[in-house]
Amino acid sequence: MTRIVFPFIAQPHQTLHALPIALEIARRHPDFAVHVACLTPEHEAYIRHLAGFYPESQLIFDRLALPGSLRRRLARRGPSVLSKLAALLWNTNYFNNFQAIVVPERTSLHLRHMGVRRPRLIWTRHGAGDRAIGFARDVRHFDFILMAGQKLERRLLMQEALRPGRYVTGVYAKFDMVRLLHRDAAPLFGNGRPTILYNPHFNTRLSSWHKFGLQVLDYFARQDRYNLVFAPHYRLFDAHRGKGAEIVRRFSGIPHMLIDPGSPKSIDMTYTMAADLYLGDVSSQVAEFLLRPRPCLFLDAHETDWQGNPDYRFWSLGRVSHGTATLETDLEQAFRTHADFLERQESYIYDTFGLDGPGPTAPRGADAIVEFLREACHERCSRS
Repeated sequence: MTRIVFPFIAQPHQTLHALPIALEIARRHPDFAVHVACLTPEHEAYIRHLAGFYPESQLIFDRLALPGSLRRRLARRGPSVLSKLAALLWNTNYFNNFQAIVVPERTSLHLRHMGVRRPRLIWTRHGAGDRAIGFARDVRHFDFILMAGQKLERRLLMQEALRPGRYVTGVYAKFDMVRLLHRDAAPLFGNGRPTILYNPHFNTRLSSWHKFGLQVLDYFARQDRYNLVFAPHYRLFDAHRGKGAEIVRRFSGIPHMLIDPGSPKSIDMTYTMAADLYLGDVSSQVAEFLLRPRPCLFLDAHETDWQGNPDYRFWSLGRVSHGTATLETDLEQAFRTHADFLERQESYIYDTFGLDGPGPTAPRGADAIVEFLREACHERCSRS
C-alpha cells in the first residue's frame, strides 16, 4: 500500500486547497493510505469537520511533534516561520515513512535539506492571485505541481519552474469544498442593501489596511446605503489577535457591519460568494470573488506603478482609488461602470482557473497524483 501524507503546518486558510484532494485519493484509490498531519487539535478538529462532507473517504490523522515552548507560542500567536520550520525538523523521521508528501505551501521544500530524500514532494498551491510570490522559482524543486489555469502555467513556464510531465492544470480543489459548504447559504444581512466586502492583505508594503483601514470602517459605520463585511486576509490578525478583538468591539452593535478577523467563514468563501462588491488591494481572494463577475474597487495605499505590471493584473478589473476621501463616489462609480469591466473579468477568470464547468476538480488532481506516483514507482522498480 502506498502511503501519502498531507501535512498542514501553516494557517488554516491553506487547508481547503489540499484537503479535498486528500479526500478524493482516499475515496477513489483504496490502495493508498492517506494521512493528514496537523500541529494543533483545533486545526485537526476543523479538518475532521470538513472531512465529514466526504463520508466515503477514510483518513488517518496524525499529530506532528513540536517542542512545548513552540507549541504554546503557536497557540497564542498562530503559525510562524519558526514554528513551520521546527515542525518539519522535528518530524523528519515521520516524513521519511511516506512515498509522497503533498503540501499547499513552499516551506516544506526545506525537508530536502533536512534529510527527507525519499518521498516525492507535491505542491497543490494555495490561491490563484497575480503576486510574484506565487511564481517563485524554487517551486521547480517540487516533484509534481497542481495548478488552476493557463495564467499560472504560463508564468511558471516563463520562470522555468515547470517540467514536462511533472504538473497538471485544471485543478482548484477549494471550490469543491466550497460548493458543499454553501449549498443552503442564507443571506448575510436582511435589509436589502448592497453588501461590500473589504478584504485587505496582511503585507504592510502592499496592504491598504495600515493606511486606510480604520477610515474605511469609520465611513461604513456612518453611512446607511451599504452593508459592510470586514474580513481581511487571515494572516492580518493571526499574530495580533488582541487587535482583531479590539476592532470587533469598536464596531459591535452596528447592524449593517460584520467584522470577522479570522473565523472559518473568512477563508471558506462565505463572504466572497455573498458580497455585491469587492473592496481590497492585493489579496488573491479577488480571483475567487470574480468567479461570478461583480464590481471591484482597489485601494492603492503605496502610489503603485501598477499598469502593465503582471503582479497587478487584477487591478485592471475594476476602478483603482488612492484614498478614502472619495470613497462614496468611488463606490457609486464602481457599481455604475461595472459593465465596462465585465468582459475583462470574464477573460481573467477563464485564464486564471481554466475550468470547463461547475463540476469538482479535486478528482482530477487526485488521479494525477496517483498516476504520477505509480509511474515513478514503475521507473524505480525498472532501474532496480
